[in-house]
Amino acid sequence: MLNYAWLIFVPPLLALLINVFLGRRLGRTVSGWLGALAVGLSFLVAVALYFGLHSLPAEERQVTVTLWSWITIGSFQPQIALLIDPLSVLMALVVTGVGFLIHVYSVEYMKEDDEHHEMDVRRYVRYFVFVNFFIVAMLILVLANNFVMLYMGWEGVGLASFLLISFWYYKPSARDAGKKAFLVNRIG
Repeated sequence: MLNYAWLIFVPPLLALLINVFLGRRLGRTVSGWLGALAVGLSFLVAVALYFGLHSLPAEERQVTVTLWSWITIGSFQPQIALLIDPLSVLMALVVTGVGFLIHVYSVEYMKEDDEHHEMDVRRYVRYFVFVNFFIVAMLILVLANNFVMLYMGWEGVGLASFLLISFWYYKPSARDAGKKAFLVNRIG
């Protein structure tokens, strides 16, 4: 099962792509629940990884799943690989479990907000695209096997944070908070 750890990324990525290309046609309710279902499926994959990892002897509970190798520069050859160990699987459970709860809450919250502000379907769908992107980036961050993957996950989380914080861009406070988050993530 551990060799299929990459499956944890598939549901939220698929929901993200479906919402990008078909979200307006699906409508508010379906696009929101699609995102929630996808993260729920990723949580189930994380649970399977947990039990698969803990079925191994203690000294074998650190598994590297290499997906492919990138460019070769001299002796430097970064790999796209996942580190499956007790800490990374625990963090994947936290990310997907809390992410699922956030999605469920967001479906209801955005529905209520829509009643007050007449939100366009595109904006509603965009929100769930951003949240799914955040989940994927966070999973890359916590399952990274090397600094290249860690950096990719960190940058993805930073971008997703900026997009989510400044989602209500017509509010000056949201714009300012988004800029601040972006600068803090870039500069420190």
